[in-house]
Amino acid sequence: MKGNKEHVVPLSARAAWTLKMAKTKYGDDEAEAVFPTARGRMLRNAAFVSLLRDNDIAAVPHGFRSSFRDWAALNGWERDVAEAALVHSVGSATELAYKRTDLAKLRKMMEAWARFCTGTEERR
Repeated sequence: MKGNKEHVVPLSARAAWTLKMAKTKYGDDEAEAVFPTARGRMLRNAAFVSLLRDNDIAAVPHGFRSSFRDWAALNGWERDVAEAALVHSVGSATELAYKRTDLAKLRKMMEAWARFCTGTEERR
């Protein structure tokens, strides 16, 4: 994270499953990366850009954060909860000193985001 700031966001059940499968494939050691390159290193931004380009996906990596924020707003998630998921500081220094993130709300939002991303969300 930028500035070495701890970033705590609950994983959806689907994300936890994906990490479990990665651990099965890549091993249980304390590796630096969850999805290492063939040489065991971390993927770089350029690898993600190439993946998008090679699959004719007209997007940029940072756009995924923007898409999440738009989705959260359009689906009625509280502004502070959505901003916390993105590690955005909102408010004055005094407000930030006392603000505590509601992990239960974050967990619920991340489950909904996972359903949206996997196409398994309930239709209203």
